[in-house]
Amino acid sequence: MKKTTLMLLAGLFALNAQSQDKKSEDLKAIKSMCGCYEVKFNFAETFNYSKDTLNYKPSERKIDYGLEWVELLEDTPNKVVMQHLLIVGNKEDDIVKHWRQDWLYENRDLYSFFKDRTWKYEQKSPAEVKGQWTQKVYQVDDSPRYEGTATWSHQDGRHYWENTTDAPLPRREHTKRNDYNVLKRTNVHEITNFGWIHDQDNDKLIRNEKGESILLAQEKGHDVYKKVEDSKCKLAQNWWKKNAKVWEKVRTKWSEVYAQNKDLSLEEKVDRQQLFMKLFALKPSASAEEVNQIINQFVIK
Repeated sequence: MKKTTLMLLAGLFALNAQSQDKKSEDLKAIKSMCGCYEVKFNFAETFNYSKDTLNYKPSERKIDYGLEWVELLEDTPNKVVMQHLLIVGNKEDDIVKHWRQDWLYENRDLYSFFKDRTWKYEQKSPAEVKGQWTQKVYQVDDSPRYEGTATWSHQDGRHYWENTTDAPLPRREHTKRNDYNVLKRTNVHEITNFGWIHDQDNDKLIRNEKGESILLAQEKGHDVYKKVEDSKCKLAQNWWKKNAKVWEKVRTKWSEVYAQNKDLSLEEKVDRQQLFMKLFALKPSASAEEVNQIINQFVIK
């Protein structure tokens, strides 16, 4: 074998080894977000650009605290699934199934939020997502929220992932604000020596049917997750053991919906109830048929 060929093969092997080392570091960072955390949520509207300066009412500053358990549901080389459970009291009835985040390696299929409970399907090329991780964030009922793809960085002692993507109004706003309909989020997930930080710089947009957007206001979000002993989240762990199977059925149904790889629109209410209300009312022993029937009611064909 020629010397140049050997050198080329050696170079390829070295690059592949570096890529695998980088991926292992990515996975370590992602999975380190699991566990029990004392969380401080901070949000403040920073600037507004409303033309109606006399009547515009900015959102009040929000500071909240919570105890949250992040359960590792799936752990494979190309996919990590984590379920957040919020503990709001001292008994199992005080557990709230919170948001879920999936991390997919070199994922090409994305659902980008447009507006008004509609997500546009988009397929990326392999080159666009090479070495990247998609973070898919879901509502409390496992319906879509927002997702984006980017590269994890491990430099100068920092470990972080940053992406900008469109999202629906956050739960803290959607019952209080109707003067904007899209939140363009710049999300930074950074691993720290005490846990992790979810940092946000968000634009509040007014978007029309043509996809044209007007900037109404901006806000800063800074959520701090401080790691504590897992035993502090025992209530959430016990609750999940009892309810995991029904939510596995919910995820399975949604996976079938997403696998159609087409634009998705959802009803806001059916029988005057939102989707999470119907799913939260299910018993842990609910069948797949019950789950499928509920979700089918909300998916607009």
